[in-house]
Amino acid sequence: MPLPNATADRNRFRKPKRQTPLVNPDPARFAAVCMVSHVIDQRWTLEEAMRREQSFVGLDGRDRGFAAHLTLVTLRALGIVDAVLATKLARPLPDSAHFAKALLRVGAAQLIEGLAPPHAAVGRAVDLAKFEATGRGFAGLVNAVLRAIATEPYSRPHDRERVPALWWNRWRSAYGAETADAIASSLAQQPALDLSHKGDGTIIAKAVGGDLLPTGSIRLRETPSDVTALPLWGEGNYWVQDGAAALPAKLLATKRGETVLDMCAAPGGKTLQLAATGARVTALDVDSARINKVAENLARTALTAQLMVADARQFDAPESFDAVLLDAPCSATGTLRRNPEALWIKTPSHVARFAQTQAELILTGAQALKPGGRLVYAVCSLEPEEAQSGVQAAQESGLVVSPIKPDELPKLEQAITKEGYVRIFPSYWGELGGLDGFFIARFNKT
Repeated sequence: MPLPNATADRNRFRKPKRQTPLVNPDPARFAAVCMVSHVIDQRWTLEEAMRREQSFVGLDGRDRGFAAHLTLVTLRALGIVDAVLATKLARPLPDSAHFAKALLRVGAAQLIEGLAPPHAAVGRAVDLAKFEATGRGFAGLVNAVLRAIATEPYSRPHDRERVPALWWNRWRSAYGAETADAIASSLAQQPALDLSHKGDGTIIAKAVGGDLLPTGSIRLRETPSDVTALPLWGEGNYWVQDGAAALPAKLLATKRGETVLDMCAAPGGKTLQLAATGARVTALDVDSARINKVAENLARTALTAQLMVADARQFDAPESFDAVLLDAPCSATGTLRRNPEALWIKTPSHVARFAQTQAELILTGAQALKPGGRLVYAVCSLEPEEAQSGVQAAQESGLVVSPIKPDELPKLEQAITKEGYVRIFPSYWGELGGLDGFFIARFNKT
């Protein structure tokens, strides 16, 4: 009978060694890579990625701000980044290499856009490749490609490469190559943070470190990591709203005591503007969570409005309102600086899908107007079809164009068309930090 193997016997009762878990070497950059991957590979919106990606949700303070900024910069430069990467890669990465492709894009964006020193951008990218299971096999490639971008000369692509060719060609056909190039170049500029306000704008601008724009909005000189920490936020004297997004309500020119319908109210900036004039505002939105956000903003700013969760197309209140504001659902290509992913996850085929909804909303808005009332139709879109479909629907509803005058838009006179509509491009006010793209038209009911 063989003697027992004492060593083997002892090993039976020995606990296996625990493997030390890898520590994330850079949580902020890791979150940015994951969000870029979700946007490009899963066609999530950036808002959705920020809400659902747990590595980003778990960040706070400067890390959260850096991750969001890095993601936005990468998406705004995506076409340029991909063009440069193509010159450094012998062959494309496999379709399944989602993390590695996003990691290269985020790393290259830092180098191309000058967001970080080369040693940091390259070193952190390699560390993250080794940390993430699906990226480990690409660590050497990531190192070689990013080092090549950092150390070897390359021809920087034209700014028009920032947008997919199918979008640039549409804008060239509609507005000319110079305007199409200017729209694309606007993506190179970090969008400023604008505030709408109630009360004395000069005092508020001085308190928050901003400047009054010609149209009355306040533009902050620096974007804070937490807007709620700014002076006077708790007093409810202002709210975040792009300077162009504030114009439709401004052009509706409501007065104290007037009845006003805000048909697609969320996130609420326009509702606050209308309420601040003393008008009696009814605000609709189909999303209950978003209308709750409007309620929170009304409470903070001590403004009042009647809020309703409803599909505005089915709102039945014939000839009840002095004024109607319709900032309609649209392709949102005018917000490309803030939502650059739209250009990559949508195609021009999406544009036509909004026309019917916009026409139905305008019909409802026209029916809700009292005789002599006015309606402002707006879309944050650069697409001419959305403007044309809205205008046509308004005219078919019996509304008459009320031309917008140059003195209503100081320093934006170039945005007023010969018909009296407003067409804002993101390249306007470039020296002041740009604007979101918008189309705005005003109508009267006879």
